[in-house]
Formats: sequence, structure tokens, C-alpha cells
Amino acid sequence: MSKKRIVTCTINGRDESFLCQPRQTLLEVLRDVLDLTGTKEGCSNGNCGACTVLLNGAAVDSCLVLAVECEGVEIETIEGVADHGRLAPVQQAFLTNAALQCGICTPGFIMSTQALLHENPNPTEEQIRFYLAGNLCRCTGYDKIVRAVQQTADHKIADAP
Repeated sequence: MSKKRIVTCTINGRDESFLCQPRQTLLEVLRDVLDLTGTKEGCSNGNCGACTVLLNGAAVDSCLVLAVECEGVEIETIEGVADHGRLAPVQQAFLTNAALQCGICTPGFIMSTQALLHENPNPTEEQIRFYLAGNLCRCTGYDKIVRAVQQTADHKIADAP
């Protein structure tokens, strides 16, 4: 058996340290060690995007990242998106556009949207669909999700100085 390792990083703006096995994924640690259960487990092989989190601002499938690789990095999960209990624009847009049903994929879509809009604040529909291609939904269909992303982008443009 491998020895457990202490990993120190920043999660949702807070300095955190956790103990993990070298084989544990970031997804396992988030859900089972840190009790951040908003990040969902879907396929566990990087195909569905349900476990998407931001790692130093980039969208990654947390089921494919070993927790020990997170030493010194900044992680943002769905729990870090809301602002002091108020829904973030992307969350409100998903709600307004009914871009969710069962909710398993929703956190991953929201995190991917955050990364997309950070990279490209005014994406075209084609760019949105391409960027979100790694996130799968079996319930809503993608049109409502794309509309929610477009609405979020429009909101961000309207708020820009």
C-alpha cells in the first residue's frame, strides 16, 4: 500500500490541505474527503464532463486528474460559482432557460461555460457548441444549454465597462 500524501492547494478561494492516496482522483477527494458533492461522477473515464472543475482556470475532468497533482494549484468547483449565496449569471441563465433537468451534467456544463467565457467573452453559437462538446446531457437537449450560455455572454457584455 502506498503512503498517503498531504496536498495543499486553493479550492474556491480558500487554502486547503487534504490527505489522499496517490491513486485517488481529484473527483474522489472533492466528493469523499472534502464533502464538495456538487461535482458529479458520471462516467469516471473522461467522456461525459459531469465532473468538470477549473484547475488554474482551465476546464478539466476531475475524474482524470490525480489529487496529488493538485499541489499548489487553484481549483474552482461548482460550490465556488455563486457569489455570497446569490446565483452567478451563468447559474441564473441555466435556470431561466430551463437548461437543466436531472442535474447530473449541470455543474460540469456551468464550469465549462465559466472557462469558455473567460477565454472568449463573446462566443458564437458554433464556438459554444464546439467548446461544450466534452459535456454530455441525456435529458435537456443542447439548445437550452446553448441559449443559457449565450444569455450569460450577453449579460457579461452588457456589464462590461
